[in-house]
Amino acid sequence: MSKFKRNLITTALPYANGPVHIGHLAGVYVPADIYVRYLRKKGEDVVFIGGSDEHGVPITIKAQKEGVSPQAIVDHYHQMIKDSFAELGISFDIYSRTSSKTHHETSSAFFKKLYDEGKFIEKTSMQYYDEQADMFLADRYIVGKCPFCGNERAYGDQCEACGTSLSAKDLIDPVSAITGNKPVLRETKHWYLPLDQYEDWLKKWILEEHKEWKPNVYGQCKSWLDNGLQPRAVTRDLNWGVPVPLDEAKGKVLYVWFDAPIGYISATKDLTPEWEKYWKDPETRMIHFIGKDNIVFHCIIFPAMLKAEGSYILPDNVPANEFLNLEGDKISTSRNWAVWLHEYLVDFPGKQDVLRYVLTANAPETKDNDFTWKDFQMRNNSELVAIYGNFINRTLVLTAKYFDNKVPERGGLTDYDREVLAEIPAIVKRVETNLDGFHFREALKEAMSLARLGNKYLADTEPWKVIKTDKERVGTILNVCLQIAADLSTLMEPFMPFSSEKLRGFMNMEVVAWDKMGDGVVPAGHLLGTAGLLFEKIEDEAVQAQIDRLEAAKKANEMAAAKVAPAKANVSFEDFQKMDIRVGKILTAEKVAKTKKLMKLTVDTGIDKRVIVSGIAEHYAPEEVVGRQVCVLVNLEPKPLKGIVSQGMILMAENADGSLSFVSPDKEIKPGCDVR
Repeated sequence: MSKFKRNLITTALPYANGPVHIGHLAGVYVPADIYVRYLRKKGEDVVFIGGSDEHGVPITIKAQKEGVSPQAIVDHYHQMIKDSFAELGISFDIYSRTSSKTHHETSSAFFKKLYDEGKFIEKTSMQYYDEQADMFLADRYIVGKCPFCGNERAYGDQCEACGTSLSAKDLIDPVSAITGNKPVLRETKHWYLPLDQYEDWLKKWILEEHKEWKPNVYGQCKSWLDNGLQPRAVTRDLNWGVPVPLDEAKGKVLYVWFDAPIGYISATKDLTPEWEKYWKDPETRMIHFIGKDNIVFHCIIFPAMLKAEGSYILPDNVPANEFLNLEGDKISTSRNWAVWLHEYLVDFPGKQDVLRYVLTANAPETKDNDFTWKDFQMRNNSELVAIYGNFINRTLVLTAKYFDNKVPERGGLTDYDREVLAEIPAIVKRVETNLDGFHFREALKEAMSLARLGNKYLADTEPWKVIKTDKERVGTILNVCLQIAADLSTLMEPFMPFSSEKLRGFMNMEVVAWDKMGDGVVPAGHLLGTAGLLFEKIEDEAVQAQIDRLEAAKKANEMAAAKVAPAKANVSFEDFQKMDIRVGKILTAEKVAKTKKLMKLTVDTGIDKRVIVSGIAEHYAPEEVVGRQVCVLVNLEPKPLKGIVSQGMILMAENADGSLSFVSPDKEIKPGCDVR
């Protein structure tokens, strides 16, 4: 039994400036939900806290780009994220938001208490200011060249290309993201949390008292502490956020990484009037589920804030995951290189558990991992359908066929039967051990081993053959299989709640308590429900559509990043006038034999009808170009191409990806008219 009376589980607050993608799910929300569902199944007192982070510069940048207010942005995305989480089965007790009245009051009071007790230091510093926009620039409003990797669009707080944390003054040739102008340095005053004063305490608390933390978490904390902590600003010069509750701080708000984790507290306040027992009773265990980019905030800054305030408990564990990549490339919201949850739910209706399963099986627990659509399809078809689903379907169908859909009586057990039944509690124990240690990938693997065990047992015992000679033996076999099926409905529920509910419907049974799993779960004579498919095969077409979508995003990114060729040397106007460009109309077209690129065209130039050979065959079919008006250089010296004399040149525009497009008038023009 746990030494704690209750559990407080929090998940990192996603920015409400865009939808949630599979990287967020694999890193934070799916493992957190698995853990919470597991604790609930064991009957533990647990509250599960989530919410949207609705402050910070990414929100204001998004609003500025779309020409709407920050409130409009957060209202839209908060609802989208909340609905998507609910549909995926992320079972928050509350999904709150940091723009709420409770949160503003809670974070303001938290700041004011630390201020009144002298826990902050005031510092005046030089910060970048955009004179045209008439505002100080927060880190994300400054872009420039990364001094480490040379990325031209690094932000003032981080380079997303190499992942290095930066300060705005590290950037080479910084400019304002608002106006594009070079910012100037101006003096401004802010309040800082002196993290250096908590360094010795943090070293003892983390490095000595929490050696059980995951190596990636412990290692990153140790690196920060070994390098020495510096005072950290808790206020910003912005007009969107929680206003600093001081008369002398007009035009300043709480820094988002000061107010965001307080969102866990304000959400709990909105959930229950007994919120203090979850936040101030040492018999509560607090666990933060986060991604690795949030480790420093949840392991160093927020604990220092809580320590400074003095009345709150501290996190007992912070099981942060690494990053999930997509098809071998880093997930990027700006490049649309992502699988968005709200789109997945539309494209794969009823397959929430498939995504939960695949993300858990590929969980980036100790290192970055990769999601591919082919692996997604394979795991569904070869594991969920062919093993788990196959076992359940065959068991239920055979029971309906041979025993009128009732659980048969059990006869004498063979040694093999006893081995299989003895393995059930052993598997449950291994699942528990892994879940207790936050090893969700291994826990799922162990849970699936029960389905594999049942599938193998059914295949080995072959009841469809034995029924011809020994119906009583078949009854025993199917009784054992149905006990395994019932246990699977509980063992798999933390990972795949929707299919567990469906399975219970198939079996016409109530929920099996976690501590009741094992032999004898379903009594003989119990009438089963109507069997169906627990999982369905995913076809190639559905997966290819997703791959095509990503390819389209990649192509769009390459086009956007392509650099335009520099201008050629100037020519005189007299030289330009020597070119005779006319509007022409293509009359006939055919591919030139034994070539890939060439097409023979007959063109009405208004002067005459002539043959022109053009390298457009890889981009257009002959029937697509007949009748089109084009621009023709008619006084180009004739040139033989593959035995055909070409008398001119069709003007084409070449896109960044190498595709060609006709340069054509936007309305019907008489052939022969000049192009000037």
